[in-house]
Amino acid sequence: MVTSPDVSSLPAAKSPGTSGPPGAEPRIVPRRHTGRWLTAALALLLFAMVVNSVVRNEAFQWGVVGRYFTTTAVLDGLLLTLWLTAVVMVLGFALGAVLAVTRLSANPVLRTLSWGYVWIFRSTPLLVQLLFWFNIGALYPALGLGIPFGPQFVTVKTVNLLGPTLTAVIGLTLHESAYAAEVVRGGILSVDAGQTEAAQALGLSRGRTLRRIVVPQAMRSIVPTAGNMLIGTLKGTSIVSVLAVHDLLYSVQLIYNQTYQIIPLLMVATLWYIAVTTVLGAGQFYVERYYARGNSRALLPTPLQRARDRLRLLRRRLGTATASDARPVIGGDR
Repeated sequence: MVTSPDVSSLPAAKSPGTSGPPGAEPRIVPRRHTGRWLTAALALLLFAMVVNSVVRNEAFQWGVVGRYFTTTAVLDGLLLTLWLTAVVMVLGFALGAVLAVTRLSANPVLRTLSWGYVWIFRSTPLLVQLLFWFNIGALYPALGLGIPFGPQFVTVKTVNLLGPTLTAVIGLTLHESAYAAEVVRGGILSVDAGQTEAAQALGLSRGRTLRRIVVPQAMRSIVPTAGNMLIGTLKGTSIVSVLAVHDLLYSVQLIYNQTYQIIPLLMVATLWYIAVTTVLGAGQFYVERYYARGNSRALLPTPLQRARDRLRLLRRRLGTATASDARPVIGGDR
């Protein structure tokens, strides 16, 4: 009688891609990404060349950059730039929200006027608008408050009323409000219509529905674009230097007009713009993460959380490598 051999007594066969004695755990060999590493090495090489050309280029005069980086004139210009950005964004989005609501209104007159406002201010370059408001005295030498086609009670000369800073605030606010209106309108339209219908079924008013239900959900679409507008407004305030407003760029221009050190002074302004936009970008990330809580199952990890996860993964890999090295070899030389 023929009997089948005992399988348990036979030596274990090696599977492809494994090493070690029979019975040992198979070792998983990761796939080699040669092209990926070559591309990364080439990108790092190009980046190093660019950094080297900037750092070692004597024309930048980094000593002059460091000397003027924290001077009083530059810091005063930076504060005015930040103040101008904050005021323009607050007023622009306040006016833009009103325009967005009237654009979505059932009143055809309000809807048409809102559309016309957005059309005019989005179709005209910002520099043209600023120059127009700066020369508004040529059209209206005086502004008065009184009865239409009758006597005026208060009259103010436009030259005394609109200075360079106020002109910059008005021009930038009217320009930004046109874009903010479209941002808010797009965010409101992104909310599902069923949310409004459910609120109406519960007996909520249109205003309460807009404030408590529609706007909080629309913020997920509004915040990313609003963050980009904030950064764009910060950089766009440099255009007010044509009106002799002492912002960051104009303060730097006043200095290099006296010292003729154009490149290092422009680098001072550039570094300050980069620093402020970096802080604003980090704030935008956390605001977007806050409003994404009810929309995604897992929130995006913060930079600190990503660093902790990578450190934990590195420790786990080092621990696995140490354990594999300390494992005794079976079937080796005695």
